[in-house]
Amino acid sequence: MTNRLPQSPAGSAGSRRSLAATIFLSPSEPRLRAGWRLLLQIILQMLLLMILGGIMFYVMLFGFGIAPGADSATGLLVSQLADLLAVTVSIFIARRFLDRRSFASLGLRTAGYAGRDFAIGIGMTCLMMGSIFTLEWCLGWLRVESFAWQTESVGAVASGVLLFAAICVLVGWKEELMSRGYHLQTVASGTSLTWGWLLSSAVFGLLHLANPHANLLSVVGIILAGLFLGYAYIRTGSLWLSIGLHTGWNFFEGVVFGFPVSGLSFYTLPRIAVSGPVLWTGGEFGPEAGMVLIPALVIGFVWIFVYAKDRSITSVP
Repeated sequence: MTNRLPQSPAGSAGSRRSLAATIFLSPSEPRLRAGWRLLLQIILQMLLLMILGGIMFYVMLFGFGIAPGADSATGLLVSQLADLLAVTVSIFIARRFLDRRSFASLGLRTAGYAGRDFAIGIGMTCLMMGSIFTLEWCLGWLRVESFAWQTESVGAVASGVLLFAAICVLVGWKEELMSRGYHLQTVASGTSLTWGWLLSSAVFGLLHLANPHANLLSVVGIILAGLFLGYAYIRTGSLWLSIGLHTGWNFFEGVVFGFPVSGLSFYTLPRIAVSGPVLWTGGEFGPEAGMVLIPALVIGFVWIFVYAKDRSITSVP
């Protein structure tokens, strides 16, 4: 596999550029430098989120009598939908008019491996999260106290699972489009693929500091998860595998196996109690803040390497 990024031309031509051109414009293409493109996209995303969030808050509060927020499933769904629209629209505009590239070139082409990558990503995270659950259970760190269907109707269980499955899809699309899509690839276009991978993963970890029960270990764990998701993009040149991995990770971690999802409470089928050492289990934040995450990620890295070994990537836009 080879990854080739546009290289800045060297020579005397660059020294004849004006100061403004040197600061703002790419030396190799008629577009803004990567840093400015990234900054403008972030500003646009924040503006759109304020507008869309305000509209949705008004509709939910005065139309349905529900205040959107993470304290209810419906509020969480609405807030994630507003986030998704802000991220998607801002990146679409930035990609088209600042980057001068197509939206699909971020790794979103639907031909070829797209459907398989998404499905395989979801399936792989079932095995990864299942290994964490099994390890903690075998070590006596986890016990299952009850199951949702023992206290709820079939309809309530089904609606809870479907609602949080939808939330997982929204989060998987939004965060992968932003972190492995625009952040990683824009930084890579101005520096190198390695720096794009590392810096986007670091930002991904820091963005989760606002989550409940976040701490230094949780940030490190999310950074490692970001490197894992970024590796999926680098190996395939497609975001669909990363989106599938992210979607499946949240769904199986929370709904299927009952853990907190990065400090957030999801609807869970098993109601579990974790009593093992916090350093290993992650405590109230969930497995991303514990050492138990590392063997699961090692399995994931090896699996991606094997799965994508025959894929040939000629460029990273």
